[in-house]
Amino acid sequence: MLTYIGQRLLQLIPLLIAISIISFALIQLPPGDYLTTYINQLELSGTEVSEGTVISLKRQYGLDKPIYVQYFIWIKNIVLHGDFGRSFTWNEPVADVIGERLGLTIVISIMTLIFTWIVAIPIGIYSAVRQYSILDYVFTLIGFIGLALPNFLIALVVVYTVFVNTGIAITGLFSPEYASAPWSIAKFFDMLQRIWVPILIIGTAGTAGLIRVMRGMLLDELQKQYVITARAKGLKEGKLLFKYPVRMAINPLISTIGWTLPAIISGEAIVSIVLNLPTTGPMLLDALMTQDMYLAGSFIFILSVLTVIGTLISDILLAWIDPRIRFGGVQE
Repeated sequence: MLTYIGQRLLQLIPLLIAISIISFALIQLPPGDYLTTYINQLELSGTEVSEGTVISLKRQYGLDKPIYVQYFIWIKNIVLHGDFGRSFTWNEPVADVIGERLGLTIVISIMTLIFTWIVAIPIGIYSAVRQYSILDYVFTLIGFIGLALPNFLIALVVVYTVFVNTGIAITGLFSPEYASAPWSIAKFFDMLQRIWVPILIIGTAGTAGLIRVMRGMLLDELQKQYVITARAKGLKEGKLLFKYPVRMAINPLISTIGWTLPAIISGEAIVSIVLNLPTTGPMLLDALMTQDMYLAGSFIFILSVLTVIGTLISDILLAWIDPRIRFGGVQE
């Protein structure tokens, strides 16, 4: 097991280097840059921009250097100082800009993940064990509806329905009086009263999908010969179910950790916009639209690194749960 983990860790070094290069290059692909957008905005507002001003701005934002020089400065500051650069739009360090939004995004996403697993796994097990029962059909119908409807549409319908019938706007993570207030116990409890709305909406599709996966995998396991043999030997159904079939059926859920971690950081951008949530999703979208390269590049880099880390964690957990899984298919 330690050899397997060591080999997987060694693979991460060249992979992370490649990810950093690709992340920075992606931001440079669209024509123009942040300075081009900024100058266009100044000209549209009636401000004339001279050539000398353009050169000065390029020097100020570090855009007068070749792309590879910009990359090496950026990655050197990240590795040595934890400095992700300065956001052009916000005129602040990227770490400060992400700050509180990152914390709120992590809280919402982790609570959504817990909600999804708590609901999906028991329902998936029940649907597999009680196949074709009335509740199985009900859960199947709900699951298909959850998969078919995009989260942002559900958010729009919920917000509209609640407002029309009660006059209460459920958008935002805080009440108006706490939105810009410093953190306090009152603000924390205010957040807890409103956070369940995005958790339920964002978790709908994930819960529906995991129910279908858990049900399908468990049905497949229950038809295998080792289950039939164990039943013939008189092993109790509950002990048989949770000792082997459920343990094997949960493998695909664990393997999804690879993209669960980046989803925790990026959040549901469109849902966050609809619900007016102060999370990182809308900020990432805005950074991409304005070509704020250090902010957008840092976001993409962080999400990519978290994907790699999540994949490593899922591989280790899978190797621990299922001894058949080893590096290169070699058994220890």
